[in-house]
Amino acid sequence: MKVHHQFRRDEGSALLIAIFALLLISVVGMALLISTGADSALAGNYRTSTAAYYAAVAGLEEARGRLLWKNANFFNSTVPNFIPMAGGAPGLGLTQVRYILNPAAGETVDPTSSSPANYPDTEYQQEYGWSLTGASVTTIPSVSSNGGIPGPMYKWVRISPVTEFALNLDVNNDGTKDTATALLYDPANADASFNSSPGLVFPTTPATPTAVQALELTAYAAMPDGSKRLLQYVVAPLIVSTQVSSNGSIPLNQSFPAALTLAGSNVTFAGPGAGSSFVVNGTDACSPPSNPTYVYSIAATNNTDQARIVSAAIPVAGYLGYPGSPGPPPTASPSPTSIGNADATAATALIRPGWLTPSGLDGVVQDITKSADVVLNGNVNGNTSLTPLGMSPTNPLTIVVNGNLDLTSWHNSGFGVLLVTGTLNYDPDASWNGIVLVIGQGNFVSTKSGSGGFNGAVFLAKTRDTAGVLLPALGAASYSQTGGGSPAGITYSSCWISAPFGPTQTPVQGPLSYKILSFRELTPP
Repeated sequence: MKVHHQFRRDEGSALLIAIFALLLISVVGMALLISTGADSALAGNYRTSTAAYYAAVAGLEEARGRLLWKNANFFNSTVPNFIPMAGGAPGLGLTQVRYILNPAAGETVDPTSSSPANYPDTEYQQEYGWSLTGASVTTIPSVSSNGGIPGPMYKWVRISPVTEFALNLDVNNDGTKDTATALLYDPANADASFNSSPGLVFPTTPATPTAVQALELTAYAAMPDGSKRLLQYVVAPLIVSTQVSSNGSIPLNQSFPAALTLAGSNVTFAGPGAGSSFVVNGTDACSPPSNPTYVYSIAATNNTDQARIVSAAIPVAGYLGYPGSPGPPPTASPSPTSIGNADATAATALIRPGWLTPSGLDGVVQDITKSADVVLNGNVNGNTSLTPLGMSPTNPLTIVVNGNLDLTSWHNSGFGVLLVTGTLNYDPDASWNGIVLVIGQGNFVSTKSGSGGFNGAVFLAKTRDTAGVLLPALGAASYSQTGGGSPAGITYSSCWISAPFGPTQTPVQGPLSYKILSFRELTPP
């Protein structure tokens, strides 16, 4: 018997479906593998690129830090005159170039080289218009690995002056980008609304004595896998006091035209009367005794306040506790010259631009706070907070108190810059050598007697109301020292204002820090 088989048309379709499913799974798996590999590669590239970025930032920060005179690795302490200084501020010539070199073991880093293996600085010629062969180049090694731990892998940092052409910026709006003029930074120009480069000016611009040289810091980092980053700061020194001259011969410190300055409107002054040895002395303690220099003893910023201070400061005939400009001090009954010439207009002209508005002074407070050695918040007791700091003439500090400072139990001496944003409650048994700024609430109070005092200058300004809101105009700062003492008071000293190490040293203070004016990333070579 013959058997007939009947085949259905769908026989074998299951095998085809299985094959296609397997192919689909394979394709998806391969895609996932490729995607994972791409993600890993991207993550790796991001890691190395980020590492190169932060290595370059580390180079910039090393350079910025070593520009500071208080830094243990200050450039000029290692290589004398590595950064030429004029009046405490940098003074690099247009073609003077400085490099920090940071080679890895066994490699050569030479920015002046033409060999790609030596990490040449090809950016310099693009920015300045001439090659490094036409520049005066000095190098110094990095200190990033001094602690025995490998430092960041940047290769070099360049320190050079700033020009319009280098920044691709027409600072003075004359239609050209100058290649032959090193730019300055002037705080007086920093808030100009028309200026697209806040603070940068030409030396030929009628600049105030606060103008200082701006510097360009450029850092190049290269990683073993080939990742490269080229970053750049423009920085300028932050200087609180500047030696200037009011008439071409008498040195003064701008922002500090007097031993005691009360900036604002409706300011108040209260001091002890006859019989007290309390003195606010505008005779510069740093000037030669045979030819003393006089500044104001007390200065206000409007003539109404100045007249009121004259009346309050000299309540009894014959009290001569306020010697000052124009000098010599009077020898008989009180007169306007007993506390300077009582010309607030003249005094105001000697105060640094920007120090006469709440916003300007608020910027000063922020700058000093960012560069301070110590920042204390809240109501601070000087005995517990200042005593451990170990200040001395050779270790001056910048101390910021964001709040009230009570010195009634602190019977020591301070050195450097003291900034208080609340009320300074002072005990004349304490002394301060340097600059005292009471900016914010602008209150100074002392009801005790003592044998201490201030050597340098004191500046008061009310910039905020009691709720901490910035005022539209400077308010009523107040100074009250009714305790007297012997010989408590304030003695103007240009050395203690300007010099980091006091009157026995050269009266030139380096900046508190180097302020970053701009930051950008460039295309690496």
